[in-house]
Amino acid sequence: MREKNACTFEPIGIIRTPYQDSAPYQPVDSDSGEFRIILDDRYRDGLVQLEKFRYIYVLYHINRLDREVKMTVSPPWAEGRQIGLFASRSPVRPNPIGLSIVRIKKIEETSIYTSGLDVFDETPLLDIKPYIRDLDTKLDANYGWLDDADDMEHLAQHIQGVPHEH
Repeated sequence: MREKNACTFEPIGIIRTPYQDSAPYQPVDSDSGEFRIILDDRYRDGLVQLEKFRYIYVLYHINRLDREVKMTVSPPWAEGRQIGLFASRSPVRPNPIGLSIVRIKKIEETSIYTSGLDVFDETPLLDIKPYIRDLDTKLDANYGWLDDADDMEHLAQHIQGVPHEH
């Protein structure tokens, strides 16, 4: 008998990217290389009408991390500032679930070709959801603790995944 609050996930496909040993911190829309989500065939019908959307949320299992989860972290671009894990985008989490928003380039069969994804090749796919402008855009969103940073322009480049000189 399964425990009432037990939680298990089965991958619904796999994510293919050019990244073997390192990946960007955030998706980079203009990244070069092929980025493709391959759904298991049994989920093929779930793609009906998805091509009508411009962007999707991609949820995945961050399966290649072997670091200890800590409740305070120092983002590599945050000038040594210590923050709570849940105030960060660190991939090292109690439940290693990743979330990226990417642009759909095309869909063929059970493959979704996308803009740059910030994951390693062969990352297990957990789910896909459409990004809907009026539901998912929050015009009053802010930068949280980043608003207090001395060099917000530089940090914004990190947040957006823009390659630049440090």
